[in-house]
Amino acid sequence: MKKSFGAKTLVFPTPVFIVGTYDKTGKANIATIAWGGICCSDPPCLAISLREATQTFHNIVEHKAFTVNIPSEKYIKQADYCGIESGKRVDKFSVTGLTAVHSELVDAPYIKEFPFIVECVLFQTIKLGLHTEFVGAIKDVKVDDEMVDNNGKINVEKIRPISWDPSTHGYFGIGMLLGMGFSVGKTLKT
Repeated sequence: MKKSFGAKTLVFPTPVFIVGTYDKTGKANIATIAWGGICCSDPPCLAISLREATQTFHNIVEHKAFTVNIPSEKYIKQADYCGIESGKRVDKFSVTGLTAVHSELVDAPYIKEFPFIVECVLFQTIKLGLHTEFVGAIKDVKVDDEMVDNNGKINVEKIRPISWDPSTHGYFGIGMLLGMGFSVGKTLKT
């Protein structure tokens, strides 16, 4: 038997993205969002969904670019703060002590301290209802050197990304490796 929860915005894991943008005056802003993920492989694209009431919404419309910054677990307080405060009222970089770095590829800032960055230019905008989906064409993915293993692969256990539980409003870390993709399921092949 399964318990029905109805039509809800529930899915696990839900990423914690800190979106970097510039406002009309060129001031850097960051906002925590949970509605987003990879949406296309060719061209490589990432989608995020925002309400029109947010500063980040208007910044993306203005500059046609954004970054997605993946915080590690040690930045949980900064990540939460950037989701509960508005860039219309405060300078979140100042309050959190994080450092804005101007991307050389897109017209948006990224966060120096965060280990994983995705730089995007606006590719498409889709009005969904309360939220608008911004599809960004990925121009680059930047990862701190120490987060890359000896084989040149990104090590998620070193990044220690945060996920969000929309049902309890809790933040969670990653778990252990369970198996390798395109491999563990081969045991079921006949």
